Amino acid sequence: MKKNNSKSKISYNQKKIDLTYPKRVNETHISFYLFTKRVIDILGAFIGLMLTLPIFVLISVLYLFGENKGPVFFGQSRIGRDGKVFKMYKFRSMIVNAEMVLKNDKELYKKYLENSYKLEPEEDPRITKIGSFLRKTSLDELPQLINVLKGDMSLVGPRPVIQEELKEYNNRLVEFLNVKPGVTGYWQICGRSDVGYPERADLEFYYIEHRGVKLDFTIIIKTVVLVLNRKGAY
Repeated sequence: MKKNNSKSKISYNQKKIDLTYPKRVNETHISFYLFTKRVIDILGAFIGLMLTLPIFVLISVLYLFGENKGPVFFGQSRIGRDGKVFKMYKFRSMIVNAEMVLKNDKELYKKYLENSYKLEPEEDPRITKIGSFLRKTSLDELPQLINVLKGDMSLVGPRPVIQEELKEYNNRLVEFLNVKPGVTGYWQICGRSDVGYPERADLEFYYIEHRGVKLDFTIIIKTVVLVLNRKGAY
């Protein structure tokens, strides 16, 4: 990673947070790792999209009929590296006006916030039938391979968060935002939706402190196993 003296800032709780990269002990090692990681991201995302193209076509057809009719993709604003806001893509698993429905139900929205920004599938009125299947099989995450090609995300990294979640990383927010978010990560292989805050933040920081090509490959392999076993997915 090249030393960057320019300062990037993000507003959080009406404060400006300095996102200047922290100094690294071994800049050459980090630069090689980041270059290798980006090459793997591009190749992995491209191959993944080619292999899953039939799934993209099938799901697109299913969204032409019944209660599922509507947009195929759902883009939600997430916070990326250096505090950059980007649209994270998923196959739409909810009704079209899902966010409005949730926020209009104040009691349910409060529960959503208190439960680490999630609801149990059986109590979530936003999820469609096909959406429930997509979530349980993690197929709804496939469009994030597009985010990887665009450079918004990596195959492996901390999970991208929404604005409200930034407070969960408050003590080490600069460190968290200095790493590109990932499609999968250490949190996913350690329980995913079964692990909430503050434990989730601890797992994300473990990855940040120990990241490397070997750990990335280990996470990818374990993610595939977990997805096939449908563990930790809501």
